[in-house]
Amino acid sequence: MHEGHRKRMIERLENGEAGLSDHEILELLLFNAIPRKNTNEIAHALLNKFGSISAISRADLESLKAVEGIGEGTAAYLRCVFLLMERMKFEPEKDFPSAKNFRAFSVLLAERLRGLSRECVELYATDTQGNILSVETYTTNEKDRVRLSPQEISKFFAKYNPKALVIAHNHLINNSLPSESDDLFTRQMQVVCAFHGIPLYDHIIVSPTDMYSYYTQMRFDRIRTIPLDPLFFPGKS
Repeated sequence: MHEGHRKRMIERLENGEAGLSDHEILELLLFNAIPRKNTNEIAHALLNKFGSISAISRADLESLKAVEGIGEGTAAYLRCVFLLMERMKFEPEKDFPSAKNFRAFSVLLAERLRGLSRECVELYATDTQGNILSVETYTTNEKDRVRLSPQEISKFFAKYNPKALVIAHNHLINNSLPSESDDLFTRQMQVVCAFHGIPLYDHIIVSPTDMYSYYTQMRFDRIRTIPLDPLFFPGKS
């Protein structure tokens, strides 16, 4: 019975949290801390004791444990949740910049990719406006080379369902000018993205001294004639 109720509550959260009352929000929050109990009654008990969510957020561990159904682990969980919320008030905004804002995005990439001890590739899933939805980093045991298969890319697309893709990777030495292998990899990524119907916005290379953008340098068109390994296609190994 609890599982069905919890599923319905989560569906209500997905369909719009505006309609949830305070005790229902607390009830949902407690799902993670109390997996096999009716958290509705505990949520009501918390509100009855403290009067509001704001007051609950300021309660110490001992006060929380005084509520029936709240043990030490649940009290600690609530304190951590509310402590994180409090710290977020004073933390400067650190959201990813839009991938279409090259100046701001390049600052982010420099922070993430310069100074690393091995090469890596990052895939940025974006929406149609270039807002970053998620990022995954790929590396291997080879210090100066990264291998990324079509299967890994397909898994990334299935996981994040992006509307577009931006690629970034680093050069450990020298400048950011693309090598032949960089061009081949980018051409292969064009094919994989086209196979999935996902636009490839850019491939940006970050070196210790500068940065190169395939999009701004109009290199995408120049590499379309590069011959491809027939094995490098989605669904093939």
